[in-house]
Amino acid sequence: MIKDFIELYVRDLNKLKSEINLYSDEKKIWELKGDISNTAGNLCLHLTGNLHHFIGAILGNTGYIRDRDAEFALKNIPREKLNENIDSAINVIQTTLTSITDADLKKDFPIEKNGKIETTEHMLLHLYGHLTYHIGQINYHRRMII
Repeated sequence: MIKDFIELYVRDLNKLKSEINLYSDEKKIWELKGDISNTAGNLCLHLTGNLHHFIGAILGNTGYIRDRDAEFALKNIPREKLNENIDSAINVIQTTLTSITDADLKKDFPIEKNGKIETTEHMLLHLYGHLTYHIGQINYHRRMII
């Protein structure tokens, strides 16, 4: 199962990078339009921060300190930096998850999420769903903005 998690996370983080790189004008990554409340840039920062926190820091003890508010407040971060953040998240996924066994998936995730303790497997599924949900939002944002 770990191999599957790594494959899916890496595949979809590369999809995130592709979406960010499909914006013809880098400034449009940071535009809002209509009822959309988050830019593609902020969602990208949020996704990479989320994975660095829950997988890197919590499971992999990387020492990453998350600033969730900044994920939504920062603006006009260069596309190159967003791509670096995505590459770094891929590295964290590969490094951390290769150190986890299938037996570890059945153990409790080290921290509560929404007031509950879940298994590590459940949390990795939750985080993967969160990733794909926001990639879909970014895809919609890109097509609406361009």
